[in-house]
Amino acid sequence: MTIGLFDSGLGGLTIYDSVARRMPDVPIAYLGDNRNAPYGVRDADDIFQLTCSGVEMLWRLGCRLVILACNTASAVALKRIQETWLPADKRVLGVFVPMIEVLTERRWGDQSQPREVDVKNVALFATPATVASRAFQRELAFRAIGVDVEAQPCGGLVDAIEANDDILAEALVRSHVEALLRRMPNPEAAILACTHYPLFQRAFQDALGPKVKCVSQANLVAESLADYLERHPNMLATSGTGGFYTTADAESVSRKATRFLGRKIEFESV
Repeated sequence: MTIGLFDSGLGGLTIYDSVARRMPDVPIAYLGDNRNAPYGVRDADDIFQLTCSGVEMLWRLGCRLVILACNTASAVALKRIQETWLPADKRVLGVFVPMIEVLTERRWGDQSQPREVDVKNVALFATPATVASRAFQRELAFRAIGVDVEAQPCGGLVDAIEANDDILAEALVRSHVEALLRRMPNPEAAILACTHYPLFQRAFQDALGPKVKCVSQANLVAESLADYLERHPNMLATSGTGGFYTTADAESVSRKATRFLGRKIEFESV
């Protein structure tokens, strides 16, 4: 079978890396909608339509299970996809569920009453669209009591990372962290709620200080996916081949992806 990973650009490659290490025998089809990236500044309907188009491309490549390796798509489009659009024989999952499980100390399907958790003050760094969706705050509030989330929209950061402009990206990280700390001086944990951001986790950590635990998603998603496939082996039943695909110019995206991950990556245009 083939697992599908969809992202608006290159950030989902951080998820790809962790999933490939965790499940080396499972082929992965990665699709980046680089032609329309970034999603974080688009409106909800636009994100929904683009995400559905990307998911359909991965279905045509043989994927019955698609992971939205993009927090913006997961926060803005996933619930609508699952409730109004998804065929019965397919599955689309997001990337922020494993992080919510860690912060709330409960499994996603646990429908018990909200309860007290250890971490009370949470800093959320995300794209403007993810912040505007309030998906993290909503799911945390549904499962935990008394958690205060302060969200910081990190405008420009994805563009800087995709452009390989490390100096600008680090400056933007410092600026966004300083802006959040003015509103929440003592966060206990920080959520890096964009799959691009783990590449600059050290910059976030340095700006936040050693007492704040930075939580990024790649390893959490890989472990959660492995657990899901153990519980849903039927999702492994379809055929297909892995590879890297893009809606933009494959040569240009391949060069950027190679710099992004630090090893040779070759994309095909679809």
